[in-house]
Amino acid sequence: MTVMRFCFLIFWLGLGLPAAVSAADVHGKIVVIDGDTIDVGGQRIRLFGIDAPEQDQTCQTRQGVTWACGAWVTEQVKRLYGGKSAHCRPVDRDRYGRIVATCEAEGADIGQRLVSDGLAFAYRRYSMAYDLDEKGAAISDRGLHGSRVQVPSEFRQIRATPTAPTDRACAIKGNISSKGHRIYHTPGQVDYDRTGIREDKGERWFCSTREAEAAGWRAAKR
Repeated sequence: MTVMRFCFLIFWLGLGLPAAVSAADVHGKIVVIDGDTIDVGGQRIRLFGIDAPEQDQTCQTRQGVTWACGAWVTEQVKRLYGGKSAHCRPVDRDRYGRIVATCEAEGADIGQRLVSDGLAFAYRRYSMAYDLDEKGAAISDRGLHGSRVQVPSEFRQIRATPTAPTDRACAIKGNISSKGHRIYHTPGQVDYDRTGIREDKGERWFCSTREAEAAGWRAAKR
């Protein structure tokens, strides 16, 4: 196949594929949400390949003193990247509808910087890209590596462990999503078993779908 025929075939199949790929990228100013989540150009981005402590997560120093490591990480990321311009390349979307992407600011990979500085961990479940960066930070006790830190995914799992309703007749789960949407899950739905209820965050149990809807919750889609 000649070069000309190959180029024509690419254009015919892709109908301008390079432009489509470029349009999928996200550009804009950074607004830091937490240690691994940012808004870029008004779109919510979950940084690919890294995992940072949750906002309300705590850690312990080697002397046993508890400190707010999740909030600290968020503040450090704001100091590093708040207001700067980013270019993000989408990889996927997560179950919350967020774009999962690798992002660059000032020509450098944001995820790599955060892992190298000990502000986040390599999320090896999804990528090994930052494995060596984390190991280097751990050897040097940078950032979080100077404390005892529960793996963020384990912290989330324990926090979200479903609790049993005090009244078995009231088993409908009124959950509040990361975007503040009030959604109820009935027994048997796809996400029912893995949906936790945190009453301290305003989540609650309902005895009927009518009660849930009257309180402002809507039915889960699946």
